Amino acid sequence: MAPETDHDSGYKQLFSHPEMVRDLLTGFVPGPWLQQARFDTLEHVNASYVSESDKHRHDDMVWRLKVGPHWVWVYLLLEFQSRPDPWMAVRMMAYVSLLAQNLIRQKQLQQGKLPALIPLVLYNGQPRWNAPTDVADCFAPPLPGLAPFRPQLMYHLIDEARLQLSPSAEVRNLVEALFHLERSQAPQTIGRLALAVKNALQSPAHNELKRTLNRWLRQEIGRKIPVDMTGVLAHIPDLLEGAPMLAETLGRLYTEATQKGIQEGRDEGFVLMLTQLVEQRFAPVPAWAYARLHTARPDQLLLWARQILTTPDLETLLNPVGQSADIPGRSRPSPQDASSDPV
Repeated sequence: MAPETDHDSGYKQLFSHPEMVRDLLTGFVPGPWLQQARFDTLEHVNASYVSESDKHRHDDMVWRLKVGPHWVWVYLLLEFQSRPDPWMAVRMMAYVSLLAQNLIRQKQLQQGKLPALIPLVLYNGQPRWNAPTDVADCFAPPLPGLAPFRPQLMYHLIDEARLQLSPSAEVRNLVEALFHLERSQAPQTIGRLALAVKNALQSPAHNELKRTLNRWLRQEIGRKIPVDMTGVLAHIPDLLEGAPMLAETLGRLYTEATQKGIQEGRDEGFVLMLTQLVEQRFAPVPAWAYARLHTARPDQLLLWARQILTTPDLETLLNPVGQSADIPGRSRPSPQDASSDPV
């Protein structure tokens, strides 16, 4: 699996809160069972059954809640790889088997049977998920008479990039707001969503989730803006409470980054154009001239462009005004030569 990033870690922290798991289930998992779900019973289950050699599965989170009088177990796997895993169904079968064995050992049974279990995969990569969601599809077509022995296990896929999110400005679902924030680039949209999330989390019971959202949002902004964010948002200790100031600051940063990119693009294009003119007028062009063209300031480039048609030679054009021409391959007169009388 790919190495964990700060973004991945922040996501895992977000889904360690029952409010986020509740909204993930109610917003993105279908089924009439939700009508009987008692989300006040939602609790995180310590996955202590995972062996020391399988600690890479720490990104798997197990929850349970009551649906009617019965417990239902939710196996949530957060998938942050850059491309779909074609063997995800096989992986999920192995994880569910480990969980089932633990439930048997712990005697977490219902009338002698294993409880209902929902395997979920939340995928936030850009390529469309095209891997099988049923482990049966990972096996070759069975030989005659062997079809009953082919394993079967399905997981529910939440492919974040392909979700049809609500265009509403209100936050009715925290996870949907999270997905919106991931997709958003416009500063005003990010500020509006941050304010809406804050309004949805007014209760003091949500303080820990608000702190986690603040940490994640700072990381997310750092991914979106190609500048060093260290200290930039230090004057906004709470990004959710300071949403208007956040939008204003992000707007300024986006504008600066965009202008810088445009200016850099213009400078590079101007250097290329001037280099082509120099090649046409003074070919062949020596290496020192190319180096001077590509390290000059914009104002110097503009001056050369104005003088290129009237300057008699390349050395005179590219030599800074008021400085002697220290050009490789060209000898400089000695003081003795300069002071001698003409013959």
